[in-house]
Amino acid sequence: METAVFRLEGVTKRYGDLVALDNATLSAGENEYISFLGPSGSGKTTLLRVIAGFEQPEQGRVYFQGRDITNTPAHERGIGFVFQNFALFPHLTVIQNIGFGLTHGKHGLSAAEIDRRSREMIDLVGLSGMEDRGVDQISGGQRQRVALARTLTMQPKLVLLDEPLGALDANLRGRMRNELRAIRERLGVTFVHVTGSENEALAMGDRVVVLDRGRIIQSGTSDQIYDTPASPDVAHFLNRFNMFDGTLSGNQFSGVFGTAPVSRASRADRDVYAIRYDRMRVLPVSATPDGPAVKATFIAAEYLGSSIMNFFEASDGHVIEMEHHLSLGAPDSYEPRQDYLLTWNPEQAIVFGREAA
Repeated sequence: METAVFRLEGVTKRYGDLVALDNATLSAGENEYISFLGPSGSGKTTLLRVIAGFEQPEQGRVYFQGRDITNTPAHERGIGFVFQNFALFPHLTVIQNIGFGLTHGKHGLSAAEIDRRSREMIDLVGLSGMEDRGVDQISGGQRQRVALARTLTMQPKLVLLDEPLGALDANLRGRMRNELRAIRERLGVTFVHVTGSENEALAMGDRVVVLDRGRIIQSGTSDQIYDTPASPDVAHFLNRFNMFDGTLSGNQFSGVFGTAPVSRASRADRDVYAIRYDRMRVLPVSATPDGPAVKATFIAAEYLGSSIMNFFEASDGHVIEMEHHLSLGAPDSYEPRQDYLLTWNPEQAIVFGREAA
C-alpha cells in the first residue's frame, strides 16, 4: 500500500544542454515538513515545479497519493503552491484573495461555504480583523500569510513553498518560521519548502534534502546533515566548516596544519579536512597545542547577537572563521594583525578522501 504523499522516481529535466534535474528520486510521508536546500541553480525550484506540474520531466515519474500524475495538468493535481512573490491580486481584498480559488474553481460551493472556509483560514493564519483591507494595506509578513491561506482553503494534502520567506526582513523571517511550522502541524499537511538559506532549512525541516547541480546529494534530519555532511560540497554549502585541502593517506591527513590523525573518513572525489567554526580554539602563538594547529593572523570580529565570529588569515591567504557562542561566556579579544594559533580536537573533524572506505 502506498504510504508516501508524493514520490519521484528517476526524474530528469533538461533545458537545452542544461540538466536541471538529474535522476532525482525522493518520497515524502504524511504530515512531514521537508526543506529543499541548495545553491542558486542547484535544481531545487525546478524540482518543486515538476511536483506541482508546471514543468514536465523528460524522464521519470511523479506520484501523488498513490497515483501517477506525471502527465496530469497542474490545476488537476490538488497540490498547493505558494509563490516566492506571493502572486496576490492587488485589486482584491484580503478575504477575496483567500477565497479566489474556491470562487473561481470547479467546486460548486455556495457563497456562504466559501465565506466560511475563507474566514476559517483567516483565523488560522492570524489575520482576523483585516478581511476587508487591500493587500497593499498590509505588511509583507501579512501578505505571506494571505498567500498561504489562499492555498490552504483548497484543502491540499501537499503544499509547496518556493522561497516563501525570501522577501521578508530578518525579524519577520524568524517569526514566520515558527508560524509556518505551527500551521502545518495543526492541519496535518505535508509541506515542501525550497530555500537557499542553510539556517532556514535546518530550523524548519523534519527532513532536509540537499541538491547540487541537479542531483540530490544528501537527505536526512537536520542534525544528520549538520553533523555528518555526506560530501565536501554539502559541508561547504552549510557554511559552518573551515575546509582544508590536503592529502588523506591511511589514517593520516596532511594539510596546512601539518599532519593530523583520522579515525574515520567518508569517500569523496577529493581529499578535504573540515572542522566546524565553533570547534576551534585560539591560543597565543607561543603556545604548544595538543592537537593540529594553524598559524594565522587576526583580521576582524563580527557580532551576530548570540555569537561572535572571528576571522583569521593563514599564510596561504586562506580565511579561517572561529565562532564563539556568548552563552559560553564573554569572548576573548584579539589584536588586529597579530598572529595566533588556531587548534582543535582532531576527533571532531570531518574528513573526506579518495582513499576512504
